[in-house]
Amino acid sequence: MDYSAKLDQALQTLHDEGRYRTFIDIERKKGQFPHAVWRKEDGTEKNITVWCGNDYLGMGQHPVVLNAMHEAIDATGAGSGGTRNISGTTVYHNMLEAEISDLHQKDSALLFTSAYNANDATLSTLHQLFPGLIIYSDELNHASMIEGIRRHGGQKRIFRHNDVAHLRELLEADDPKAPKMLAFESIYSMDGDIAPIKELCDLADEFNALTYLDEVHAVGMYGPRGGGVSERDGLVDRIDIINGTLAKAFGVQGGYIAASERLCDAIRSYAPGFIFTSSIAPAVAAGATASIAFLKQDQTLREQHQLQARILKMRLKGLGMPIIDHGTHIVPVIVGNPVHTKKLSDMLLEDHGIYVQPINFPTVPRGTERLRFTPSPVHGPKEIDALVRAMDELWSHCALNRAELAG
Repeated sequence: MDYSAKLDQALQTLHDEGRYRTFIDIERKKGQFPHAVWRKEDGTEKNITVWCGNDYLGMGQHPVVLNAMHEAIDATGAGSGGTRNISGTTVYHNMLEAEISDLHQKDSALLFTSAYNANDATLSTLHQLFPGLIIYSDELNHASMIEGIRRHGGQKRIFRHNDVAHLRELLEADDPKAPKMLAFESIYSMDGDIAPIKELCDLADEFNALTYLDEVHAVGMYGPRGGGVSERDGLVDRIDIINGTLAKAFGVQGGYIAASERLCDAIRSYAPGFIFTSSIAPAVAAGATASIAFLKQDQTLREQHQLQARILKMRLKGLGMPIIDHGTHIVPVIVGNPVHTKKLSDMLLEDHGIYVQPINFPTVPRGTERLRFTPSPVHGPKEIDALVRAMDELWSHCALNRAELAG
């Protein structure tokens, strides 16, 4: 076999379909978010505004976070030095897990290197703890949940997105004595819609099932203390396992689960993805702890975040842009063609200094390719004006449909 030719063929397929993922070299400037510098391949530089970042509240530049990280790195050095059970647990890791468990009103929490790793490691381990477990998964769950459930090795059922009636049908068809778990997200990041968490918890109670909730796109941003949609809606006590990230609203790095002390103990004792991975750096843990503690007390950034999202959606709707609006901070503008989506992204970057990555299949279904904007408190009137003007100009230039998509 000509291995190089096969690789060329696979990559060319992505190029032909407009799905090839590009990585641009950017340098974010502390104190100037969302502005950054794009370092081009030809050696030149261009000032840009980032509109697709996940640092939703700008906490990656907040003095509270940076000071905590500086203090920790001065005190302890760079890395953690090992896995959690072999020299990699420090006071910073313990403090962060305590902060997380308090945030989600759970007995315990467990840190991972990423929320992807937390989902994968936890969901793939549950069959060892609950033999015969059937996992019922929303069809639009994140890739990390899909992978963890696949590696779980037990039975799984996929229910139509947010379709409680379909989930009931699946539950009723299975052995009532079999252990069960419902796995879903709070906010789905591509459309920005919210799961019917209460109704799902009602089904879990009725069928004696555990609940697993991914709050990655909600922690820090929803609820009176930033505990997510489950906290906002008063449903935390009905969720058995909450997955979250430290790399989005909290502005740092890492992921976690929050659950009962017994369940966290079992996962840390059985999950290879936890046992055999070096722990996050103490400075990162310190920064995350400071960020969570700050956002528990401060509502200002959350309020500004929602306001900027409402303003952007209102102005794009005013131009007839086909956006999806489920009342969250996610602002998807549907293009519906991968080549056009990539072209728009390239033109926004090259001609207007606006950076937003195209979202294509398999991340979203074919025909729903989109630009996904993530406004934040640091995107002010000037940045919003520039984005709206650019979108209006390019939408006309490309002769794209302005009929608004029902959301």
